[in-house]
Parts: sequence; C-alpha cells; structure tokens
Amino acid sequence: MSIFKHISALLLASVMIIGLSACESQGPFEDAGESMDDAFDRTWDAIDDATDGN
Repeated sequence: MSIFKHISALLLASVMIIGLSACESQGPFEDAGESMDDAFDRTWDAIDDATDGN
C-alpha cells in the first residue's frame, strides 16, 4: 500500500474519531469509537512500519 493511501486512511480515521468523540451517547456509539481507536492505532502502526519508523 502506498504512503498516500496510508496517510489518507489516517486522515479519514482521525476525522471519524473526532466526530465520534463529540457524541455523548453510550452503547453502540461508544463501541464504534473504540473500534475507530483500534483502527487508528493499526493505521498508525502500518504507516510507521512503511516508513521504517522515521
């Protein structure tokens, strides 16, 4: 996957996390937020791996 796709995924995940964090609802939204946090972490790790951590 190209660095552009990694960065695009990171930006998309960031926007979605920010949007979900604004919700004060509990339940499915909280679960979705946790899933997005995990996706953000995996995306960041993939970018870090693709750029050799620099």
